[in-house]
Amino acid sequence: MQRSLEQRFAIKFCVKLGKTATETVSMIKTAYKVDALSDRQVFRWHKAFLDSREEVDDEDRAGRPSTTITADNVTRVRELLNSDRRLSVRLMADMLNIPKTQVYEIVTNHIGMRKVCAKMVPRVLTDDQKSRGVETCQENLDMCKRDPRFLDNVITGDETWVFEYDPETRRQSSEWHTSASPRPKKARMSKAKVEIMLIVFFDIHGLVHHEFVEPGTTNILGLQCSNSNFALLLWLQ
Repeated sequence: MQRSLEQRFAIKFCVKLGKTATETVSMIKTAYKVDALSDRQVFRWHKAFLDSREEVDDEDRAGRPSTTITADNVTRVRELLNSDRRLSVRLMADMLNIPKTQVYEIVTNHIGMRKVCAKMVPRVLTDDQKSRGVETCQENLDMCKRDPRFLDNVITGDETWVFEYDPETRRQSSEWHTSASPRPKKARMSKAKVEIMLIVFFDIHGLVHHEFVEPGTTNILGLQCSNSNFALLLWLQ
């Protein structure tokens, strides 16, 4: 930047001496060699000084002002993120009229945030469900403390849909053909439309019982088959 200002003063001096733009370009290249401004820049500044311009500094650019990372801007970005955590850096820059690079630096370095994708879970529990889950776990823990063999009497059950797959691999489907024969085709392994509900019960020692239940029928617990999972705890006395 300092070398650029120095050459602008030199161009202004050449204009004062009555040098043409072409002569000025030649003199700038002779004096500064590889560090010389481009011909286009020399011509532009020569014309500006010829039109009575006195300042050698750049003019303020239109549009978004050049700002620095200030405490006020950090506060503005933090408040905007608190209102909506899904805003993109570009959108925040447009809303706050701050350069995108500075918004990104504020978010990552000053606020210490990073964009994280949502984790896929079977279901989102309510606060009441979470509370009851904690209570149940605490009750089971208390029972284990009172009776070290408590878990020997616990049976857990779960359900899942079982789909029919084509078990044949590419190698198993290979055939003998002549060089003139077209190569056989085989689709990738995919789920069939046939699906059956599998219910499994197991304890600390292993599998206790399993059963396949056809869709639309009720299982051994008297529950309609669905895609939701369930767990059963039986305390055998």
